[in-house]
Amino acid sequence: MMRYGSVIVAAGCTAVLSFCLLAVAIGTDYWYIIDVNKPNHTGSDDLSSHSGLWRIYEGANSSSVILSFTANMSSLSEVERHLLGLHKVVVILLPLSLVLLVFGWIFGLVSSLARSPKLLTGSATHFLLCSFFTLCGVSIYIKYSNQAMDEFQKIVSPGNLPYVDVSFGWSLAMAWLSYSLEVATGLLLMLAAAITHMKGRYDSGVAIAML
Repeated sequence: MMRYGSVIVAAGCTAVLSFCLLAVAIGTDYWYIIDVNKPNHTGSDDLSSHSGLWRIYEGANSSSVILSFTANMSSLSEVERHLLGLHKVVVILLPLSLVLLVFGWIFGLVSSLARSPKLLTGSATHFLLCSFFTLCGVSIYIKYSNQAMDEFQKIVSPGNLPYVDVSFGWSLAMAWLSYSLEVATGLLLMLAAAITHMKGRYDSGVAIAML
């Protein structure tokens, strides 16, 4: 049987790593990258851009804030309002997941010290809920980016599209890793709850046999 302490330490490590990775992902600006490599164009670097959840960087020095909540909706098209709505959901879900991870630490520490199967199961469920929010946030961001790219292709001449290379960046990869570690934390806490439950049944059986 696996040792309870080893499982709890592993769960603690994955929980800390998941928080750190999600915090890095939310705070950095390499979620979506557009590289423009048009031949015979001396200013090709200025056409490239990368963006995060809060800012868009165009070229070497130009940047702008994504105003999801303060934009004038009346001046936007239906497609633009839809894209802005998707972005609002993303910037709500991912920070919410980050905050919930902090409460998960506290709940997980208490339950691990108490060695209560019910509390450990509750902590595991909490981390799986965090992973659900992270998964939803990342999935909606991918949908948002793909739809934004579809609109971008409509306004760019077909002759220029072959010179545009679009990719998701390492910030998104950090969010995916955080999601995986959140799931791992939940499963490890589930395992710890099972170990504690089995040990309790074993101790009860030994006590009965000694009567």
